[in-house]
Amino acid sequence: METGETHNGIMPETIRFGRAVCGTQAEAERREWWITNGRGGYAAGSIAGTLTRRYHGLLVAPIDPPLGRRLVFVKADATLLNGAGSYPLFANRWGGGQIIPPGHLGIESFHLDHSVPVWMFAFGGRRIEARIWMEPGRNTTWLGWFLHPVANDAAALSLRVTLLANNRDHGGETWEDGFQPTLSATGDTLRVMDGARFTLFVRAPGGQIAVRRDWYRNFDLPVEAARGLGARDAHLCVGEATLTLHTGAWCGIVASLQQDPANRTTSNPTTTNPTTTNPTTTNPTTANPSASDLATSDPITSDEVGAALERRLAHDRRVLTAAALQAAPPWINRLVLAADAFLVSRPLPDVPDGQSVIAGYPWFGDWGRDTMISLPGLTLANGRHDVALRILRTFARFVSQGMLPNVFPGVGEIPDYNTADASLWFFEAWRTYVAAAGDMAALRMAFPVLADMIAWHRRGTRYGIEVDPADGLLRAGQDGVQLTWMDAKVGDWVVTPRIGKPVEINALWHNALCIMADFAMMLGEADAFSAPAAAARAGFTRFLRPDGQGLHDVIDGPDGIDDRIRPNQIFAVSLPHSPLALPDQRRVVETCRRHLLTSYGLRSLAPGSAEYHPRYEGDVRQRDGGYHQGPVWGWLLGHFALAVYRVTGDAEAALALLVPMRDALFDQGLGTLGEIFDGDPPHDARGAPAQAWSVACTLQAWHILRATRAHAEGP
Repeated sequence: METGETHNGIMPETIRFGRAVCGTQAEAERREWWITNGRGGYAAGSIAGTLTRRYHGLLVAPIDPPLGRRLVFVKADATLLNGAGSYPLFANRWGGGQIIPPGHLGIESFHLDHSVPVWMFAFGGRRIEARIWMEPGRNTTWLGWFLHPVANDAAALSLRVTLLANNRDHGGETWEDGFQPTLSATGDTLRVMDGARFTLFVRAPGGQIAVRRDWYRNFDLPVEAARGLGARDAHLCVGEATLTLHTGAWCGIVASLQQDPANRTTSNPTTTNPTTTNPTTTNPTTANPSASDLATSDPITSDEVGAALERRLAHDRRVLTAAALQAAPPWINRLVLAADAFLVSRPLPDVPDGQSVIAGYPWFGDWGRDTMISLPGLTLANGRHDVALRILRTFARFVSQGMLPNVFPGVGEIPDYNTADASLWFFEAWRTYVAAAGDMAALRMAFPVLADMIAWHRRGTRYGIEVDPADGLLRAGQDGVQLTWMDAKVGDWVVTPRIGKPVEINALWHNALCIMADFAMMLGEADAFSAPAAAARAGFTRFLRPDGQGLHDVIDGPDGIDDRIRPNQIFAVSLPHSPLALPDQRRVVETCRRHLLTSYGLRSLAPGSAEYHPRYEGDVRQRDGGYHQGPVWGWLLGHFALAVYRVTGDAEAALALLVPMRDALFDQGLGTLGEIFDGDPPHDARGAPAQAWSVACTLQAWHILRATRAHAEGP
């Protein structure tokens, strides 16, 4: 059952490993699969099947969506029974590092079928396929097993599946006394009721489930140990399922916070039906795949488990179809699928179809800065203009004193506006949306809000953010508050305060003013923006370093000029409206190339600097203290590639800079891009294994450069 092309010829990069990786503990454990449901929920684990993080589990559900995520269903450990013996289709890591049972040794191969992780186990001449997937738009996870035919042997086998559950914050520690659920089972259904918080329904279609109540303790979590956190966990065995495996047919279990796990009578268009610009238009061939369509993916049966799998694969095909990137290399199509994982429903009382972006899995929520930076690559580059507009309208609801919130509020919470750049990226997100969709009606509705945001910045808003009339530049900052994307804070220690006039804030400010001048012209409004844009452009020359090494990182700070070589200067070249002359743009690109460029992005600080951290490791304080002091950030590579094109005009060379990102798809978070990498070679992947802006900025840069190259080549 190999992954094939979809019905329209769009093939995502094949992510596949054989026994050399699957059967080697360290290799199988460092590679993780992550799947999501469009509601902020997710499931995750290692190829080996062991838990290595607190965040690993089969159903992490947003009790207060899209936040309030809790680990509710942890594992479903299956054992194959054939009468003569038993074979574990799972592995567990215990305190001391023992792997018991070592079920990973039976894995013949692992691959991703679109977003679905697939294991092939081989025991005693038998081959059993296992899959895990989430129901789009539902807090529901399915597990399926498929017995492959063997010549002259059609005997049925059975599976015994041990079910582990919990109820804790997805990044927290288990408190056994805090999880004492009521358990009941009837036929093929188990109910795990934890007071008023939730009821977990576990079904085994065609099988049986019996109640159990046993704590499994001393799970070892090596990733948490490396992060300086508690590395032991415990989970409650709530039941045991018995299933019959018939040759050539699916069997499985489903765990859900809904009694009807599939909800097949309704459809959530924001999560299960991605379309092109018109959200009411669907492709009937895509929405209802034909038999020939199914033949191009891994074959499934028509039973309940197989039908659920087909719903997941059909959703993935629609994501690829909406992007309409038939000429794209497979690794770009894989990023299109990865992008879908970060788009989530964010309904509000006055925006019932609201949407947002999860900044990264597992520990991030939806942040204003990350959302606006990621929006073009996650949506517009993938033909999902309707989703882009819903996100923009959702965030516009929270504009206050000219600012966008940094941390989006959970239920009953107050937004936190501690960001100087999220609001400025909002203008760039609107520019890309209008350019892609030509939606003048939406722009006309947004224009007063955007104009008011500019006015607030000019006269002054929170955290000392205001224009300096002496040079037209934006200053920002106050003691104890982190306002730029370099926002690490340990207790009261702001690691990179950058108070004064940060270079990227002013590149974004100039860009926003130019965008508003263009919008005013498009709408026939008075232009109150060109003059301050010209003032900002003139003032921006103050960032030029006299030694020709690009730009100062911060000017007019408490200690004067910050001359550390950081990647923030690249935005003065990569943004559509640059405040620099071409020779100065070239010096910026060359400085970043010489000191900061790696295969996977730009270093956050040049090697040789006193604060440079070559590796991102250690306890919480060590890691946060080095977060922006050397680690490579993947989201910056796309901006560097765009800057290279601007100063050279060579789209092919700029595109080549993005290609190494393909290799990152095979490490840590499989099929997606992580947050950061070590500053020194071999640039090991670190931080969050799935990060929205790493995926989005790579996709956006590829989309722009591919279109530019195609235009230059002509018809």
